[in-house]
Order: sequence, then C-alpha cells, then structure tokens
Amino acid sequence: MILVTGGLGMIGAHTAGALADLGEDVLVVARRAADLPSFLSGRVAVETLDLGDRDAFLGLGDRHDIRGIVHLAGSIPGPDPIDFFRHDTAVLLNALDAARTWQVSRFAVASSVSVYEGRQERSWTEDLALPLAELPHAIAAFKKAVEPITMFALAGTGVKPVLLRIGGTWGPLMDAESPFNPIPRTVSALRRGERPAALSEHGDFCYAPDAGRAIALLATADALAHEVYNVSSGIRCTGEQVTDALAAAFPDGSFGPAEGGSEDGDAPHLDIARLRAETGFEPAFDVPDAIAHYVAWRAQYPR
Repeated sequence: MILVTGGLGMIGAHTAGALADLGEDVLVVARRAADLPSFLSGRVAVETLDLGDRDAFLGLGDRHDIRGIVHLAGSIPGPDPIDFFRHDTAVLLNALDAARTWQVSRFAVASSVSVYEGRQERSWTEDLALPLAELPHAIAAFKKAVEPITMFALAGTGVKPVLLRIGGTWGPLMDAESPFNPIPRTVSALRRGERPAALSEHGDFCYAPDAGRAIALLATADALAHEVYNVSSGIRCTGEQVTDALAAAFPDGSFGPAEGGSEDGDAPHLDIARLRAETGFEPAFDVPDAIAHYVAWRAQYPR
C-alpha cells in the first residue's frame, strides 16, 4: 500500500487516483475531513488525523501495510510565518520518522519550482545549483528547506528519497479563487457572466491530472537513477494560448485589456527530460484540452 498525505487536496487526490489506475492499494490521509472527490470514490482507503501528532501518524502502520509514502500535505501560512514553519516542519518530520520506522522503499515529497528562483536560465534542469535568492512567499521558503532535511533524514536508512520539484499546477479541486494560478478564477468570472482581464504571459502550467500521474509513476517505478525530478508539463504556457482556449470554451464571453501587459516574454519552464526518460511520462493534456476538461468539471463541481 502507498500512503498519500494531503490526499484530498488537488495534487494529492490526482496522485492517489493515478496510483489506483496503476493497480496500487492507496491510503489517503488528510488533516481535516472533506468530501471524497468523485474520481476516488470506492478506490482508496481514507483516514483523517492530525498529521502533526507523531503517535497518530505512526499508528497508521499498525492498521495498514504501508510500503511507500508520497508526502504532499501542506498548510496555508497565516500572518506569522513561524507558526506555518513550525506546523509543516513537524508534519514533515513525522512523515520521515514513519518512513524510517516502517522501512518503506521510497519516500517522495513535494518540493517546488520556486527552488530555482534566481536562476537566469529559461529552461530549468534538476542539476542546476540552487541560488540563495529572495523567495516569493513562505511556502516557497519551506519547500526549499524540505530538500536537504529529507536527504539528511533518510541518508543511510535504505529509504529512497524522491524530491518532487512541482511546477505551477492547476485544475480540478484547486481553490476557484486561488492567487497561485489565474485560470480557475478566470473560469469562475466567465461562468458568472463577468468580463475578466485578459491573461498576461505566464510560465510552466501543469494540469493536475498530469502532475498526479507523473508523481504516481515516480512513486512506483522499478528503479530511479536520481533523487530529484521536475514535475510539470515541460513547456512554456502563454497567456495568448490560455485566452484562446478560454474563448473556445466560452464563445459568448469577452475579455478586457491585459493588466500590465506581458510579465515575461520568455518565461522559464521546467525541463522534464529526466522524468520522461525514467518513467515514460508524457502529458495527456495540452492547453486547449486541459481548459476544456476543467470547464466541464466546473459545470458539475464548485472547485
């Protein structure tokens, strides 16, 4: 069985679904009870517990035969970043403690595209040195710290670490008004009959079902040659592409002028050659397909 923490969130749920598609037994654990997404119904085991409670976390091993962990759980920072760092660090350490106690074969953990902040290259590969740079928010800072903590904690234990540098993922189950990606809130505005601003140039967007499948492949591959993998679409997504796809999905909608113009005419993207070579992953969704799928999803679900 593979444990997915944060398995009722956007990336976690799609990872759990992809693992089930691969024939794996999956345990989904979340801190708070939530409705099970329709695509997971009857396909995964679910437990709700405080992931910051070490004894409760380790108790999962008494009830389930857990052979791998995909740690995707994370919280949203409040006004004081110390509270956020304290909570999410405790959860990470509990997950690492569980991995060592249960002697799982592989521990995959969410890092982030933000670790590359400060690199001037437009295509970011896993072998780039990570600079000391000002990061955009507390989540980015924590994700950058996750990598060395995980590597040191698992060194010499026999547990294989897999650091998932996840790109700008969006899709079903994302907060419909999320500040981290403009597509869901633009779709919300169009569904309300409003006229949203046109989208500026953006970077590497990955559709959540593709991200989940990539993570599932990394969690189940027979062997991996590295510890670090970029997880994303591998292409630069432009505002024009997104706007055209939204216009096709909402032929009666209209867009206002772009706010501030292009953010970056040569926005960076994640190179996923390593992911492709070792797992055979290829994105199933291009920009028009992803938006058409998401618009259809939002016709049935609020997020």
